[in-house]
Amino acid sequence: MAIPTNLSFVTLLGSLRRNSYNAAIAQSLPELAPDDVSITPLGSIGDFPHYNQDLQDEGFPPTVVDMAKQIQAADGVIIVTPEYNYSIPGVLKNAIDWLSRVTPQPFSKKPVAIQTASPGLIGGARAQYHLRQSLVFLDAYVLNKPEAMISQVPNKVDPLTLSLTDVGTREFLSRQISALAELARTIKK
Repeated sequence: MAIPTNLSFVTLLGSLRRNSYNAAIAQSLPELAPDDVSITPLGSIGDFPHYNQDLQDEGFPPTVVDMAKQIQAADGVIIVTPEYNYSIPGVLKNAIDWLSRVTPQPFSKKPVAIQTASPGLIGGARAQYHLRQSLVFLDAYVLNKPEAMISQVPNKVDPLTLSLTDVGTREFLSRQISALAELARTIKK
């Protein structure tokens, strides 16, 4: 019997809003992970300047370089994001644009799980599909199932503590993290 390898995942948060439901989801993930998986947050993508080739030509901002290194060092990435106007938030797209230009490309061959949370009924599904398009271009290994689209999220997060309280959602996210761990171990072989 093989001994399980400890894995290290990072979370990339697509929301800047104080009291964000998606931030509450992301903060809950370490306690939902299996014992042999650690999950740590990346820095804020709000610290990235707007992508501009002229800025890149002057040198990558330290925040971009630091995040790229953290993603490269991780065994997997969990992107947690809201849906804005049927797509991903502009700040997340901006971060992906910056990170896509770093060499070596940090998302290439990296296992990635996507989680979206929304007050609506479809839980950010359209954002997931747009995000998948960008990740395909970056050659990431996006976890296909289970897909985590958390609908009616205000009913699942305590507004005072910003903790994920819905038992069914917590159990589902735990299963998704376990599936990402299985994918990461398969890729490492």
